[in-house]
Amino acid sequence: MTSPETSALPPSAPPLALLLDVDGPVASPLTRTVRPGIIADLLALASAGIPVIFNTGRSDAFIREQVMGPMIAAGMPAGLLIHAVCEKGAVWFSFTAAGPGPVHVDQDLAIPTAFGDDVRRLVAEDYATHMFYDETKLAMVSVEQHVAVANSDYREEQALFDADAMELMRRHGLGVVRLDHHAPDSDDQVDYRVDPTIISTDIESVRLGKDLGASRAVELLAAQGITPQAWRTVGDSRTDYAMADWLHHNDHPVKHVDVRPADGIPVKPYAVLTAADLGLGADVIHDDAGAAFLTHWRAALAG
Repeated sequence: MTSPETSALPPSAPPLALLLDVDGPVASPLTRTVRPGIIADLLALASAGIPVIFNTGRSDAFIREQVMGPMIAAGMPAGLLIHAVCEKGAVWFSFTAAGPGPVHVDQDLAIPTAFGDDVRRLVAEDYATHMFYDETKLAMVSVEQHVAVANSDYREEQALFDADAMELMRRHGLGVVRLDHHAPDSDDQVDYRVDPTIISTDIESVRLGKDLGASRAVELLAAQGITPQAWRTVGDSRTDYAMADWLHHNDHPVKHVDVRPADGIPVKPYAVLTAADLGLGADVIHDDAGAAFLTHWRAALAG
């Protein structure tokens, strides 16, 4: 990023593109909000010609409220276009300082409405003390920890909820997998996944994932005539590595940043970075680590 050739690259060939998970690296998993310093660095990088794409399991409504709104309020330049791939690739939209563009939904990847209705009832009747049904999702079904609930308490309830959700899937005749547990449908098919995170459970098509999000991100930039020279993907879980996996498999130079490496760093054919690579301690994780990398890249770009 600091080589003499970098400044000569046309806007269609930026030195880097950033593909960012939101919960953890960008938004605090405790408050679910984005600190002003991260917003400022994201705007500075995007304004300097570095594509910034969010690749998240969150809904478009969450991105509009917690990311787009603060970016616009902080003085997002006119003409700057930011892409957001939501619900792990099932939903996507772009926004400018004038606000959001059309929201696109891949209906082929949506959870059956009747199942979502049953999950809503299940949460209201049995789990409302610890979690809530995310009404903003357009394709997935998601249940999330209340901010005021201790995470350790939530995780205990989450295991019970996930088991009940698997049983609901069976009653609806839907094949489902959760971690290593497979429950195929009557045709021996597994079309859906129960995916627990540290603050939520997503119930989704098995075709969704951060790899699909990466594919959509490349398509969105290609539609603008942009082909980045390299990528940096950033996430806080093992599933986020799928972003870098897809990019590497499709011959895009990439390095992945893991902001919560305590789960263990898998062996990959591309470089994996952590806060330690910036000289920071093992206690620097989540949006503290995300903020550090954004500031690092901003400084490197400035030379």
